[in-house]
Order: sequence, then structure tokens, then C-alpha cells
Amino acid sequence: MIEIKTSTLSDGELNRGVFATRDIAKGELIHEAPVLPYPNREHEHIEKTLLADYAFEYGKNHSAILLGYGMLFNHSYKPNAHYDINFNNHTFEFYAYTDIKAGDEILINYNGDVDDDEPLWFDKEKNDNGEE
Repeated sequence: MIEIKTSTLSDGELNRGVFATRDIAKGELIHEAPVLPYPNREHEHIEKTLLADYAFEYGKNHSAILLGYGMLFNHSYKPNAHYDINFNNHTFEFYAYTDIKAGDEILINYNGDVDDDEPLWFDKEKNDNGEE
């Protein structure tokens, strides 16, 4: 159903993204990513690594690193997918928010809500440092 390919949206060194290998219907479960949670107080250690850009909020007191393809979905303010946190199973469940065609990149809103258009944390950091 999904595969990792080079994304034109990512400008990082690895340029990866998650793509549909077949048509995916709105509401369909795309991927369940297992979670490695850790207390927020330990995030200062993660911030010293590349993983900081890939960590997700996991409830009020924890952050998480996602396994599987969970950390490879790219961002869009007009996503075609969204995720729900399943605390009982310790997974992030990624669902199609719209119908997705085979070959399309699967995109989520990093802010968590599909209609949240607040600037992302890394864009805020760029602006705080005077970068454009």
C-alpha cells in the first residue's frame, strides 16, 4: 500500500517521503507506527541529535519517536492524511483524510490537526534567528 521514495517536498539530506502504491480510500488505515515514548524532561538529550526534528508529542508529559514509516511522512497545510494516537496500543495510526491516488505522496499536517495553519516549530526557529 505504501513505499518510501525520493520526495520533491523535502529539502533535507535524505529527501524521503511516503507514497501510495495503490489507490487509498478516504478513511482507510494507511499505517500503524509503533511508539517509543520518553518523558518530556528527557527531550533535552534528543534535541542534541537529528531525532529532534522527528519527535512527536505523545500526550501531556511525553514525546515519542515513531517506528515503521511514522517519521517519514512529510508536511502539508493541505494534507491528504492525518493521524490518531492510540495510547492503548502505543501506536500512531495514519488514515487517509482524502482519497489518495496511486503514486501520490502521503502528507500530514505536522501541527496535528489537518486545518491548523500555525507556523511549524522549525519555521519559527528560522524567523527567531532572522532567517527567511
